[in-house]
Amino acid sequence: MDIYSIIPEHQRVLIAPLNWGLGHATRCIPIIRTLRQLGHEILIAADGRPLRLLQEEFKDQKHIEFLRFPGLDISYDKGNVSRSILWHLPSFLLLIYKEHRQLQDLIEKNHITWVISDNRFGLWTSLVPCVYITHQLMIKAPRSLKWTEGLLHYLHLRFIKRYTFCWIPDYKEDNGLSGDLSHFYPLPANARFIGPLSRFAGLYPFNIKESELFHTVAVISGPEPQRTDFEDKVVRELLKKGTKALVVCGQPDTGSKRVIQNVTLVPHLSSRLLMTHLIHARRVICRCGYSSVMDLHILHKRAEITPTKGQTEQEYLYDFLIRKNLHDRWLEDGYIGSTSKAT
Repeated sequence: MDIYSIIPEHQRVLIAPLNWGLGHATRCIPIIRTLRQLGHEILIAADGRPLRLLQEEFKDQKHIEFLRFPGLDISYDKGNVSRSILWHLPSFLLLIYKEHRQLQDLIEKNHITWVISDNRFGLWTSLVPCVYITHQLMIKAPRSLKWTEGLLHYLHLRFIKRYTFCWIPDYKEDNGLSGDLSHFYPLPANARFIGPLSRFAGLYPFNIKESELFHTVAVISGPEPQRTDFEDKVVRELLKKGTKALVVCGQPDTGSKRVIQNVTLVPHLSSRLLMTHLIHARRVICRCGYSSVMDLHILHKRAEITPTKGQTEQEYLYDFLIRKNLHDRWLEDGYIGSTSKAT
């Protein structure tokens, strides 16, 4: 069954991605496109860079409204994100319930008839049907807190069950692209696999001159200060290589184009232009965030990947994808996970 067929005609749909990085926003792009093609009105509720990215992506679209809706904040600065969640769990839960109460007001003031939440825990309601999108039914804990994974899953499941539907953007077969994250535990009754979600779905690359193409394309992502650290390391490595390279800095809200010798840095690219450069690149470097994994999959593109340190989901995906021989290590970063196979 087509997942969109469950939504009746002419709905007013609220779509709210989590604001931890840009990945949750980018994987909402194909959903927004499809719902608009089906004639629904869209209200995008987001904050910070995810909001600005979606405003840029759909700036010429009618019947799409934007609303600043602050999300939950969590710091990556002091180590592992799972440890941070556990440490601040009481205040974290209070913020989720605050988000839940704010949703009720949003629905009434904006005449919302459907809600789609990408990993925002508090956007369930009994007022209208609501969808929860996640590829992390299993939340990976750091090794020192491995014993808490069952507790984290139980808490996550409590929230998932409050939603009408849970969409898992992965394949059901052969551990999909997410491995244990989506396949370790039995599915909740309201959950189903819907296949990968990519902003490149349904797009065609531009026809551009060979002189405008790049040997290497690096896509920078992640929270600060890790995003800046990753950009600095990538640029240093590319300057040493000397090949013509493009660095997409993941900053849709700031900066301008810069050229440093053989390296061109741009703050952001539209989905179609980024897709064009990735298709033609001989070498791709990026984080192993799940949205990047889905984008690479739909392009049938192999990349050199590295995880955001302290982000257990990416550290797991890094090992899983290399074991599955889908991608290669970006060796310059020096990150060594639990994977024994070198590529």
